[in-house]
Amino acid sequence: MKNTTVKSLGFALILSMFSVIAMGQEQQTPEETGINAKFGFKGGINFSNLYNINVDDNNKRVGFNIGVFAKLPISKGVSIQPELLYTTKGSKLNYTNFTLGAGEYRFNLNYLELPVLAVFNLGKNFNLHLGGYAAYLTNTNVTDAKNDGTIDEIADLNASDFNRWDAGLVGGLGFDINKLTIGARYNYGLVDVGKTGNVSSQLIGKSKNSVLSLYVGIGL
Repeated sequence: MKNTTVKSLGFALILSMFSVIAMGQEQQTPEETGINAKFGFKGGINFSNLYNINVDDNNKRVGFNIGVFAKLPISKGVSIQPELLYTTKGSKLNYTNFTLGAGEYRFNLNYLELPVLAVFNLGKNFNLHLGGYAAYLTNTNVTDAKNDGTIDEIADLNASDFNRWDAGLVGGLGFDINKLTIGARYNYGLVDVGKTGNVSSQLIGKSKNSVLSLYVGIGL
């Protein structure tokens, strides 16, 4: 499977955003007795990939996300949730050629990320998150893992060889139980990761970030 999955998820996210905004006033829940701001910490696991026509959806990198969040109510059942996260992204790319033989490039891309989400309560403990994110590439590590078991770092590829800024759409679901929040979220990148005219773009083409995150948060 190529990029069909991520494109389908992206289109579904956009359609859901318009439909939820249109009926936003219906998301208030009778169980709520007041609107109070919440602040806390969160962290979880990432399943990331770089998507384009040449990168397979199965080449996922497992990483993590950690940071802080604030949930700021604007009406009964609707909140704005900004976050500040350190999150790891990237992918793997298998290759086979006469010069290098067979192996796997591993792209480890680490970002400082700022998501801003609209949170719509669909029930007493159940909510929908829709919004966008901006992220800054803090550091990267690209390695070449050969089939013979050796792993070499590609020293001439570093953060300056990639686009420093990333941005995209975000959608997810969350469950709040007292001060505990758990959820799943999908980030659909809109910016090419590789820098045009650079060796990074030659390796991964016009690839963009794609990340599925599972997280747990604690409100203060």
